[in-house]
Amino acid sequence: MISVTPSKNSRLNTTDFNNLPFGMVFSDHMLVCKFKNNSWGPVQIMEYGDFSISPAAQVFHYGQSVFEGMKAFKNSSNDILFFRRDENLKRLNQSAKRMAIPEITSEIFYDGLNTLLKLDSEWCKSDPGFSIYIRPFIFASEPCIKASSSNEYTFMIILSPTKTYYSDPIHLIIEQEYSRSASGGVGFAKAAGNYGASFFPTNLAKKKGFTQVIWTDSKNHNLIEESGTMNIWFVIDNVLVTPKLSDTILGGITRDSVILISKDLGLTVQERDITVDEILEASKKGILSEAFGTGTAVSVLPISSITFKEDKVTFSNLETITLKLKDRLLSIQKGIALDSFGWTDKLTIN
Repeated sequence: MISVTPSKNSRLNTTDFNNLPFGMVFSDHMLVCKFKNNSWGPVQIMEYGDFSISPAAQVFHYGQSVFEGMKAFKNSSNDILFFRRDENLKRLNQSAKRMAIPEITSEIFYDGLNTLLKLDSEWCKSDPGFSIYIRPFIFASEPCIKASSSNEYTFMIILSPTKTYYSDPIHLIIEQEYSRSASGGVGFAKAAGNYGASFFPTNLAKKKGFTQVIWTDSKNHNLIEESGTMNIWFVIDNVLVTPKLSDTILGGITRDSVILISKDLGLTVQERDITVDEILEASKKGILSEAFGTGTAVSVLPISSITFKEDKVTFSNLETITLKLKDRLLSIQKGIALDSFGWTDKLTIN
């Protein structure tokens, strides 16, 4: 049973949809569900807004928090198209398990999301470039400062209308001192602390004029892993190469989608170890033609340059494979192209 309390003062008509800084504008409603006495309680959908929480809530002290990033699109028939949300639920629960957080049931997730999106469907525009970013998250909410896993949790979903994540060219620097994750840790999970720990080295890179860092392995800083919050790809001698997944790399849903789309287009894809040395050598040989990142927020994003110490590899604006993959992905997400993969779930609004 889902309890719905509609907002009395919608912000829809006062929102400038032509000016949407990513992640800073939110729809009228949010979903809240609490875990207590070893079970998830009823789902509530209420007006989006601040809420009260104890300063002793364990999330503040021990970092028990996981989240997901997912998108929905509106087609020309005014239907909402969720993109691979079953994979988001699977990954959310995988992250929760690693962080000793109770898993969310499919009923809470799917029914809650459907109800929330029906209520706030007008926040998802059908115009080109628009989507609605969906942020489900779980955090430890029991007031207790004992160093242990919590007995109480809160699950929430908030919605943010969005256009593009990055609007300027992307310039990356290969990180050689700091690490995003280490083997045996939580690098494969969408744990909040993974991101908090990455901000300091990222800020150092931004001060040098770079957009983001390319993360390398924690042992030798030679194996390429991810870039910022994206999975990273290279086109080497017309072959698509991306680092193989491990417990130090987040398995991106967009990454998996691009692999399947690439194979469907007849492209050769390799998931394998790739080193900084190989990238530099491929550039010198003239066989490194493109690089791009993939992620829910960025979709498929061309990379303009990669810097390692004194070496700088630049890419032209003719990323033919990158843009072909981006166009195919977006056309499936928007319902323009046939979804032969069965990735989209349609929510009929009218």
